[in-house]
Amino acid sequence: MIELNCVSKGYKLKGVRKQILDKASIRIPRDQNIAILGRNGAGKSTLMRVIAGVELPDSGQVMRSSKVSWPLGFKGGFNSTMTGVENIKFVSRLYGHDSRAVIDYVADFSELGKSLKLPVKTYSNGMKARLAFGLSMAIDFDTYLIDEITAVGDQSFKRKSKAVFDEKLSGRQIIMISHSMQTIRKYCSAGLFLEGGKLYYYDNIEEIIRDYKLMLAQ
Repeated sequence: MIELNCVSKGYKLKGVRKQILDKASIRIPRDQNIAILGRNGAGKSTLMRVIAGVELPDSGQVMRSSKVSWPLGFKGGFNSTMTGVENIKFVSRLYGHDSRAVIDYVADFSELGKSLKLPVKTYSNGMKARLAFGLSMAIDFDTYLIDEITAVGDQSFKRKSKAVFDEKLSGRQIIMISHSMQTIRKYCSAGLFLEGGKLYYYDNIEEIIRDYKLMLAQ
């Protein structure tokens, strides 16, 4: 279970305060796959990073009773001066996994070859995405946070990524951001609507999609 207790989070940009979460309290049940929907700029990715613990709230508490991933698709957690292998070792130790096994998995999956021994700052965005996705699939979590994963590489690599993705997520909880309602319907059974700093829980995916489309039509 994941619970937000009176959580506030905001930013100050060019002298203007943007409030993402305003004393938001919500309990996310463990037995539902959750979509996060809201208008562009509402702060969906920020909410997901707060849930993951990648960003801390300004106030309030986020409680997790299960092992929660970082947001898949989020590449900001890498140390750019370290090599791909060094980043993999660091994450492996952090999550209590055998680093040799994780390196072997990521090397095989990502197809980055000798580039894994180069600093991440030399990587293209596509290479970083391969490293991030492979590392995400190598670590076991109870809940996977998915932020608009974009498939990279040729068609063969995309097919491989989708097969691993679907296999890995079988039996695990998913909390997902996506602009594709087809994807939302495929993976999610319930949802969180983020609007004006407030969170609204829906236990029916069709109802939240309906309200999301109505908001966009206004």
